Amino acid sequence: MTADPPAYQNAKKNTPNAARLEHDNALKNVMLTLLKDDTQVYKQFVENESFRRFVADTVFVLTSD
Repeated sequence: MTADPPAYQNAKKNTPNAARLEHDNALKNVMLTLLKDDTQVYKQFVENESFRRFVADTVFVLTSD
């Protein structure tokens, strides 16, 4: 995610669980925008649990300060 959504920024100041929930919601929105550009990535994200977890965990670590 190029810019953290405000809800995620606020959640990072609170509990790790709140931050993770907001992160995952923001990531879902990003993946929906990918749907029109790269349907294969979106399909993997929706249908492949291990891929979805890998992407979510990786992006969460990269965006956590």
